[in-house]
Amino acid sequence: MLDTLQSIFSAFGAPILVPIIIIIIAMLLKVPAKKALMAGLYAGIGLQGFMLVINSFTPIIAPVIQNMVENTGLNLPAFDVGWQATSIVAFSTQPGMLFLAVGLIMQTILFLVKWTDVFQPSDLWNNYSYAIWGSMVYVVTDNILLALGCMILLNLYSLLNAELMARRWSTYYGYPNTTIIAMHNIESTIFGIVIDPLLNKLGFNKIKINPDTLQKRLGVFGEPITLGFFLGMFIGLIGHIGSLGSVDSWGTILITGIATSAVMAIFPKVAGIFSNAFTPITDAARKSTMKREKGSNREWYLGINDAVGFGEPATLTSGLLLIPIIVAMALILPGNEVIPVVDLIAIPFMVQGLVSITNGNMAKVIFNGTIWFSLGLYMCTYTAPLFTEIAMDVGIALPAGALLITSFNILGKPLMGLIFLAFLSQSVLWISVAVVAYFILWFLFKKNKIAIYDYLDRQAAKNNPENTEAA
Repeated sequence: MLDTLQSIFSAFGAPILVPIIIIIIAMLLKVPAKKALMAGLYAGIGLQGFMLVINSFTPIIAPVIQNMVENTGLNLPAFDVGWQATSIVAFSTQPGMLFLAVGLIMQTILFLVKWTDVFQPSDLWNNYSYAIWGSMVYVVTDNILLALGCMILLNLYSLLNAELMARRWSTYYGYPNTTIIAMHNIESTIFGIVIDPLLNKLGFNKIKINPDTLQKRLGVFGEPITLGFFLGMFIGLIGHIGSLGSVDSWGTILITGIATSAVMAIFPKVAGIFSNAFTPITDAARKSTMKREKGSNREWYLGINDAVGFGEPATLTSGLLLIPIIVAMALILPGNEVIPVVDLIAIPFMVQGLVSITNGNMAKVIFNGTIWFSLGLYMCTYTAPLFTEIAMDVGIALPAGALLITSFNILGKPLMGLIFLAFLSQSVLWISVAVVAYFILWFLFKKNKIAIYDYLDRQAAKNNPENTEAA
């Protein structure tokens, strides 16, 4: 069964699996067959469109980022091989294979019994994020039950986080009743929520740096495509700072600018297609729950791939601006042993929670991202030996000159790392603390869910240009 699941995930990616799930959900909600089919097709076309854009953009900007890292003179033992290699490692281990089945069953049951209002199985691929942590626990403890417990608890925390940010993400990115659920790309949301009142006291909410205000103030230079062009050129210049006298370098710099501009231009059009997938489901779900629960409308969210938010202007802009900042932090942070390289291009995935809760306030996103992702470098440093051992066991080769490997995106998670460390310790006390803390947080959230959602909306509104004076 586990081999079958793995082969299914390998053969059919999100553009196939998500539409099938959407069609099934639509039919269960009694959406007419034609509308259900069209919803599934819109979802598949949208997801494939997002991936085509990202997969075209990555080969252009990745070498530029690698040049940037090399130009800094960084010489650290742990090389960031990226989330793609990490996913292969995760699904090649015994705990990872086991969690394919356990995760699917658990996530489905939790939604059906209303433990969570986020339907996670629609983005099953990202379960590798839990699997890699469980695999590292297994390497140390040789205890499959302990590894499984770690993965399950990480999944529970991740679902709680996803539900916490669901309404804000859905509202900001404009996809009705959807949210992203990849643990590695939503963890920073908690930090952003906790620190937001302090940032407002410091006046960050009055710093009007978001796509709308930039467009109003800068005119044509603030348009997303123009901004993307200059931002891409900025990254290209840093990546070729030592060879600006070369015609080839300037060709790469200009191509990077055009490619970034193209992402800014194309993504909103693909997003328009993708959003059409959810209107029939949202309408049918509201009608169904109102009939069944006598006016009580269950607000639930479909988990979708985080590629759908990558090219939103505030997301891509702040994500790309964070790339040279994180490289600089890796250079100056004492005790850091990680060279972030491949996963630097993933930063626009990693900031989506921060973008949504701050309503696109890029000053806050860059500040929060700098702090949180810098802390993540230390977690990568700690886990690199374990990850390297697992990767070598499944046949992943170390890059030339690297003593250790890691994934900045997947393993640079301070909060999830603490839960991992509790299981790694094999201490009943620390594992119990992690479990009890989850149930307390779950209870408090469920009891105050509407009040929390309203609070997050009020906090986000303080970042609107229209409301900053009043705030």
